[in-house]
Amino acid sequence: MFRSLRHFFRLMHIARTLARHDALFPLELVEDTAPILRVLKWFSLFSRRTMQDKSEGERLTMALQSLGPSFIKLGQSLATRPDLLGDDVAQSLTALQDRLPPFSGDKARATIVEQLGQPIEDLFEEFDDNPIAAASIAQVHRAVTSDGVPVAVKVLRPGIEDDFRRDVDTFRWMADIIEQRVPDVRRLRPLDVVDTLADSVEIEMDLRYEAAAASELAENMANEPSYRVPGVDWPRTAQRVLTTEWIDGVSVNDHQGLIDAGHNVEALARVLVRVFLLQTMRDGFFHADLHQGNLIVAPDGTLVAVDFGIMGRLDKASRRYLAEILRGFHSGDYRRIAEVHFEAGYVPRDKSINQFAQALRAIGEPIAGRPVSEISFGRLLSQLFKTTETFDMHTQPQLLMLQRTMVMAEGLALHLDPEINMWEVSPPIITRWLESNMGPDAYLREGFETLQGLTRYLPLVAKQLEKQVNTFTDQGVRLHPDTVADMVKSQANTKRGQTAALWTIAALLALLTAVLLLD
Repeated sequence: MFRSLRHFFRLMHIARTLARHDALFPLELVEDTAPILRVLKWFSLFSRRTMQDKSEGERLTMALQSLGPSFIKLGQSLATRPDLLGDDVAQSLTALQDRLPPFSGDKARATIVEQLGQPIEDLFEEFDDNPIAAASIAQVHRAVTSDGVPVAVKVLRPGIEDDFRRDVDTFRWMADIIEQRVPDVRRLRPLDVVDTLADSVEIEMDLRYEAAAASELAENMANEPSYRVPGVDWPRTAQRVLTTEWIDGVSVNDHQGLIDAGHNVEALARVLVRVFLLQTMRDGFFHADLHQGNLIVAPDGTLVAVDFGIMGRLDKASRRYLAEILRGFHSGDYRRIAEVHFEAGYVPRDKSINQFAQALRAIGEPIAGRPVSEISFGRLLSQLFKTTETFDMHTQPQLLMLQRTMVMAEGLALHLDPEINMWEVSPPIITRWLESNMGPDAYLREGFETLQGLTRYLPLVAKQLEKQVNTFTDQGVRLHPDTVADMVKSQANTKRGQTAALWTIAALLALLTAVLLLD
């Protein structure tokens, strides 16, 4: 009872905060919210006088900032979507990315000393107490190491863990109520969504995980000359402190600055889309926090990513599903898109595949071949929701982060080049991935990997048998000569059976290869 009351008052605080900042306008984009808006707007009568001379974007920015880290994350996502809230609002929300009020340099120094166990003077030759960026979870300071290397030092905000856990607890309480009382929404798995958010937040607030993510992403993208990741200074990294290579350049957020520096913004947009698709399709490991403040263009034109607290992973099955869907929308093969949904189990078998293909056509045809700037994502999302409701599709938690990141990547590409056409950039990458992962060579490679797995397993069985025999003899168990002979004969038969099985598998693989090549 006490928990419910606490969360209820938290919700009232959220509503009052939005209303007092006169920042309820985003709710007008959602259908069927008129009754709720009438109640919430009552609070607007008490909005601060200082809000009267602020723009809509400034009011929303201030409201989200005052609500705390979870809502700041929401604002960061909206900042990449000028097509949803308008250019002015999106531009105002960019202030949430790296220009939040900082905490003191003394607190940052104290955290570094406590985490690394050394005096600041031993770690850094220089340390600037004034942060260069202050975001929702951490802030970044410029420093020079004791051996003269310029670095960026990221330090978690004091008490940030408690703030996030409070909001996540409220979200989980809301999701539980929704699942119990709104049956039509259960298919969206709101509790799973909250749990996914909670897991990602826990990882984001341990900077050692972020360092490991940066290292892995750097390895994956090592052969991409147009994109790179800063190196990690591991001796100066701990749970609440992350030290990386210093990057000079222009933030993607500064569109005019990029132009003034002579960078080709249209080419950068294509690099962004290409890199995102490579990370998702080829590697199954992608940068999942793609707001403008997390991308810097170096003087040589290289796109440099920073802030790896939120990363996403996709298994091969999900990547195959995604590739088939994207290729289907590009080619207009709505029947194949429908088949992929049914094969993946995302649509119940009792639904009509023909009707589902028809519904997908209604979504895809209006946007096929058109630039992102001409697509109404509000209408598209509304159609998708109605489609999932009609066909009883269940939310796939492993795809939620990808869906969010795709929206952010599209928004960033639009920010750089309003005329970019996603359907022209993506097909070559998707087609190459499908050919290398779903063609004859791929199936043959997977078959041999299975065979190798079996061969690795056989020595383990032999070793376990040897261990059991040694146990018997150590305990003084004596075997009759006839019994030993039977064991030898049995082992020989087993080996012959295993050899026959391996040759059978090899023959089947050869037959499969021949069929695929002749097809």
